[in-house]
Amino acid sequence: MKYISTRGQAPELNFEEVLLAGLASDGGLYVPKEMPKFDKQEIASWAGLSYAELAFKIISPFVAGCISDAELTVMIDETYAGFDHSAVAPLKELSTNEWVLELFHGPTLAFKDFALQLLGRLMDHVLQKRGEKLVILGATSGDTGSAAIEGCRHSECIDIFIMHPHNRVSEVQRRQMTCIKGDNVHNIAISGNFDDCQEMVKASFADQGFLNGRKLGAVNSINWARIMSQIVYYFSASIALGGPHREVSFSVPTGNFGDIFAGYLAKQMGLPVKQLIVATNSNDILHRAIANNDMSKSSLEHTLSPSMDIMVSSNFERLLFDLHDRDGSAVDELLTRFKTEGVSLDDKQIAALQAQFSSASVNDAETCQTIADIAAETGYLLDPHTAIGVRAARANNLDKAVPMIVLSTAHPVKFPDAIVEAGLQPPALPAHLSDLFEREEAYDVIANDLASVQQYMVEKLA
Repeated sequence: MKYISTRGQAPELNFEEVLLAGLASDGGLYVPKEMPKFDKQEIASWAGLSYAELAFKIISPFVAGCISDAELTVMIDETYAGFDHSAVAPLKELSTNEWVLELFHGPTLAFKDFALQLLGRLMDHVLQKRGEKLVILGATSGDTGSAAIEGCRHSECIDIFIMHPHNRVSEVQRRQMTCIKGDNVHNIAISGNFDDCQEMVKASFADQGFLNGRKLGAVNSINWARIMSQIVYYFSASIALGGPHREVSFSVPTGNFGDIFAGYLAKQMGLPVKQLIVATNSNDILHRAIANNDMSKSSLEHTLSPSMDIMVSSNFERLLFDLHDRDGSAVDELLTRFKTEGVSLDDKQIAALQAQFSSASVNDAETCQTIADIAAETGYLLDPHTAIGVRAARANNLDKAVPMIVLSTAHPVKFPDAIVEAGLQPPALPAHLSDLFEREEAYDVIANDLASVQQYMVEKLA
């Protein structure tokens, strides 16, 4: 399997090289040169497989030529053995033909565990084989940080630095990052927003000279391995509800577009998908782009669904690459203009985008109302991101005969403020986190300044 950059100027790489590179040398994101395809007969044959067995079927073509089947099997089995539900990604029915896909049964209670617990093992395996070390620099709007730290903290080959926007993640999210101790773990609170953190990650990848010869790696969804791992649960959910013999639809709460891009790829690989619904909060650039062909930045709002408080959605670039017929120079030109002005797609491109996706934007009041309504109707407690997914699904459902699956991206215990605002009692922390509020935190608050962050990293690595 070979990978190419969305900007068209970086060399083709194999999986192992893409895994360690993260961002392409031309500033683009890596995508497979050709996607693997599965026919309905093959997908149907996967009914009855465990989640780990299904993950092997879907992931193995992406790592072909770099990681043996036996090595991959061990890493996948170890990853999903650490989840607290035997189904790994169980489905719960909310109402007739409306389902919640629970993606919060991993160690950090968020969907990021599906990719990041595997990513840490993949990186450690490749680095040990090469006799190399890597410096991870990541940005988080809440959940990536703790999942990445959990996945990488045991590695002797990795030093990990995670930036989060100061006072803009929930206390549970922050403590899940900052209470994990390790000589190789460094938490940074940036006096800015997530987009500022993400921009510093990209700038650091563009010029790594400050590391004095050390290599930089990525755990954000700019890393292809993140997307690859997330494709699996789309197949898992579909098969559980009768796929591929029937279509299903998905509603996905997303800020950085990575999670729903995995669903788009599942469809490209042969999964029968009726609808892909992009569910956003008030930071609605994805909704505006899809509904109104308006890719323009606006001020970033701090909401009750902080994991989606993003205005520059990195993974949208991967979709733009397809919409521009894989013309990397055209993507580069568009995104260069986007840095300073609003941009739009041509008629053919926007038609193709709207043929694949519908969307909705949900504000905090609507989010809390949905949490309260679902709790009253069913007794089921949604986290605010999942609530946005439910509301977007109900607003956009074109065919109620088709199962609608809402991705539940986090456990509600991580967002007590939204639960209280909805007039409900927040749930208790699970046993393995029951003492979270008594644990000692370790993080440093740093100015929203690239040079300051890079100097901090150099000092810690020394």
